Amino acid sequence: MFNNKVILITGGTGSFGKKYVQTLLYRYNPKKIIIFSRDELKQFEMRQQYDSEIMRYFIGDVRDKERLFQAMRGVDYVIHAAALKQVPAAEYNPMECIKTNINGAQNVIHAAIENQVDKVIALSTDKAANPINLYGATKLASDKLFVAGNNIAGGHRTRFSVVRYGNVAGSRGSVVPFFKKLLAEGVKELPVTDLEMTRFWITLQEGVDFVLKNFARMQGGEIFIPKIPSMRIIDLVESLAPGINVKVVGIRPGEKLHEVMCPSDDSHLTLEFQDHYVIKPTINFIDQVDYELNLLGEQGVPVKRGFEYNSLTNEHYLTIDELKQYNDTLTN
Repeated sequence: MFNNKVILITGGTGSFGKKYVQTLLYRYNPKKIIIFSRDELKQFEMRQQYDSEIMRYFIGDVRDKERLFQAMRGVDYVIHAAALKQVPAAEYNPMECIKTNINGAQNVIHAAIENQVDKVIALSTDKAANPINLYGATKLASDKLFVAGNNIAGGHRTRFSVVRYGNVAGSRGSVVPFFKKLLAEGVKELPVTDLEMTRFWITLQEGVDFVLKNFARMQGGEIFIPKIPSMRIIDLVESLAPGINVKVVGIRPGEKLHEVMCPSDDSHLTLEFQDHYVIKPTINFIDQVDYELNLLGEQGVPVKRGFEYNSLTNEHYLTIDELKQYNDTLTN
């Protein structure tokens, strides 16, 4: 569905954007791919790696509505990946986080509608479910905006959906590159926030593939959540440096011990499919949608009341050997 289409990625110079571009160029024949981001150095570096004639690089910030309007002219699909993501930074710089993650989301929605973009998928995070930190709260607000965007669109054709997933193994700013850097420096112990901490775990390629497939699935208003494994932070340490000592440094400001992707409070809205969950909108749309049957013909069923998709109680945990395989994949 991406052949001969124009795709724009906000925040496209990040880990996700690069992998998404790589996958699009390898699997499809898009007409144009637009990278929209504010860092000229990262764009310069990305241009060295992806210099195809169909690539376009736009300097711009999602806070700038007019620049977004210009960038989205003639665009078919938008992936909204731009965000301020660091939990501690958001706690200390709340207004900056709000400007990018909430105001920026609103700008993307209006620019997409005015330019008759076909479909928009916004990337979310497990931290948006029952948020306890500002980053999670802004992403929850962003999710609500994109879901409601389907009503705001009115008679326009634009449809909006959200993809929510957990920690991305090896992405910029994640714990694996941080631990590897410390090990390369010869440390004798690794800092761990809490020995009981768990997280959902997904690779960049798995995240990209999930987003790609959801463009075909989406009808507008869904929050898509993949079924992915959990990992214990202590097992991750063991997979990287067997037998190394750890130093418990305590949970950072706004950090959770375990993460949730489908809150129990949304169980009455949650559908289970073979390889993913969907949280239906809390609001009614002008057009009635049967979310139990998606556009790929996949059938979903309602979950039991009180169901919660939690990294602690997840049925699938990665073993130390499986984590080693993940780490090897990131290195290669």
